[in-house]
Amino acid sequence: MSSNLIIRNERASDYETVERITREAFYNIYRPGCVEHYLVHVMRNHEDFISDLDFVAELDGEVIGNIMYTRAKLADETGKVKEILTFGPVCIKPEYQRRGYGKKLIENSFNHAMKLGYDTVVIFGSPSNYVSCGFKSCLKYGVCTADGKYPSAMMVRELVPGVLSGHRWVYSDSPVMNIDEEEALKYDDTLENMAKEYRPSQEEFYIISHSFLEK
Repeated sequence: MSSNLIIRNERASDYETVERITREAFYNIYRPGCVEHYLVHVMRNHEDFISDLDFVAELDGEVIGNIMYTRAKLADETGKVKEILTFGPVCIKPEYQRRGYGKKLIENSFNHAMKLGYDTVVIFGSPSNYVSCGFKSCLKYGVCTADGKYPSAMMVRELVPGVLSGHRWVYSDSPVMNIDEEEALKYDDTLENMAKEYRPSQEEFYIISHSFLEK
């Protein structure tokens, strides 16, 4: 890994680059095409977006990755609500992937999140991408979705060990995560054409995103 890696807050001048990198990183991975770049596009103007936790990775002066956070919530069995974090999309430009840059972005953001007073991060994704960053199954922390299920793709990272102990939690994310698919497709059509195609990774994603754990 190059020693000339800088992690800094995203600037307005980075917006177009970050959206392009996000599109390149996710296109055809989870579906033909992708919607993650549209989420990036609309997330920055949402009330749950946390600009202090919006970071880019810059390598030798080139922006090669990004991570963005929004507020989310956990409610315990008494109904008491705890404000937490979720991130996504997090991306690295394809030619720089699998070199540890994404992990650097994530770990750096954790340090800043703790300074802001946050102690928990919940995400949805492929476990193989995130367990090395300390994420564990939501079931281990008693964190479920509103329907009482424990998705295999839902993972939890306690930034403060033990902070979730002794409770059952129900997770809810920001409304900004509920992407309007039609609007996302319209936005994608305004950008440079990229061929939509099927890849085996899409079937892998379908399996993990429709799988649940049982106690």
